[in-house]
Amino acid sequence: MILTLLRKNTITYVFLGFSLLFYAAFAYDLDRTDLPKLFGLYGALFYFFYQIYGKIADDNRLATGFGILSRLIFLIAIPNLSQDFYRFLWDGHLLIKGMNPYTATPEALISNTDLNLETAQRLIQGMGSLNASHYSNYPPLNQLFFAIAAFLGGSNISLSVFILRLFIIGGDIVLLHFGKKVLKLLGKPAKTIYLYFLNPFVIIELTGNLHFEGVMMALAVISIYFLLTSSPVRSALFLGLSILVKLIPLMFLPLYFSYFNGKISALKGKAIGKATGYLIITSGVVILGFLPFYSITDLSHFSESIMLWFGKFEFNASFYYILRGIGYIIKGYNTIETLSKSIALVVFVSICWLALFNDNREVKKLLTAMLFAVSLYLFTATTVHPWYITVPLILCLFTEYRFPVVWSGVVILSYHAYASAPYNENFIVLALEYLVLYGYLIYEVRRLLKASLG
Repeated sequence: MILTLLRKNTITYVFLGFSLLFYAAFAYDLDRTDLPKLFGLYGALFYFFYQIYGKIADDNRLATGFGILSRLIFLIAIPNLSQDFYRFLWDGHLLIKGMNPYTATPEALISNTDLNLETAQRLIQGMGSLNASHYSNYPPLNQLFFAIAAFLGGSNISLSVFILRLFIIGGDIVLLHFGKKVLKLLGKPAKTIYLYFLNPFVIIELTGNLHFEGVMMALAVISIYFLLTSSPVRSALFLGLSILVKLIPLMFLPLYFSYFNGKISALKGKAIGKATGYLIITSGVVILGFLPFYSITDLSHFSESIMLWFGKFEFNASFYYILRGIGYIIKGYNTIETLSKSIALVVFVSICWLALFNDNREVKKLLTAMLFAVSLYLFTATTVHPWYITVPLILCLFTEYRFPVVWSGVVILSYHAYASAPYNENFIVLALEYLVLYGYLIYEVRRLLKASLG
């Protein structure tokens, strides 16, 4: 790798070197309240990424090596932009003690029981009162990763973080491997996958801040690969596993269903059997995953925690904030509870429309429908944490669209809210983020429509 690097031109060497130095600064010398440093480092890293991708993406060994090395820099760092990992480890410690993480909130457990957990207070303080007051919303396969990290790390939080990070890096490597295969099968350049693998957003939000969206999407990409290679049973199995890491792929089930005969409205005979069989296998995997945690109470706690993200929390939203403002004018108060339900219904109907009346028999069309389904969800959601962008970012690589790549660059602006405690959003900054995103999306749609019309 070093000899290959030396053969590159000097400016490439400079970009690679400074990228590694800036990643180290991001990992070990940054507080998220220091906005000038946060935005400065990220902006520079994204510029380097833009330059590096154009210069080394064709060199598979160098691009892969640099992507892995960039991740390894974070290996022993404690996440500095997100505190969710404390909750991950809390759930993991409960599991290895034989306790169900969906049964009670951390606050209730710490106050009412003797956990005999050496790190309990540190984990509670680390996750924060908001997280500690709610039930866990992480599906069973994700919980397994948490439990392994808690078991191997014990009371050493840094060691547990190290193990979680290995899982996430491993997920990205798997995604890199199968992503290339999918791109080749779709007739697209394999190097396109490096728009994900070298992206500083991915390296910082997933490897750095320990979010498992990459692991979830690695399994989803394997599912797509098996669709392309005419292995629907294995595809369904991996889609089920993906859902057991994060629930987001559930929204794609109607689209997968329509894949087998184009339009659900046209399904008949053998196609119905294939589509139904696919959903039965996927659902079976998900049900088996949740079975060890099954009880009416625990499932209600899990769903209650999920629904909080739709009806209580607000962060980095776009269209929702506009609709909320209209609600204030009409009603005089925050209409989030009714508004969020209406938005969820619109998203659901839209996804059903994509499945009912669009021909998704080609995997290319299926992937484009999936991209716009999850994008519509995020455009209208009440809460859009930066790492949520991972899903459209990966999906877009298999389509003609690149607006999620732009979004991965400007989503860092959402961290401006953490410059004060409690967090406070500046709508001018949010407007800048979404004007850039929607402006590029409109440009892409117009360009692709013009190209399709000749």
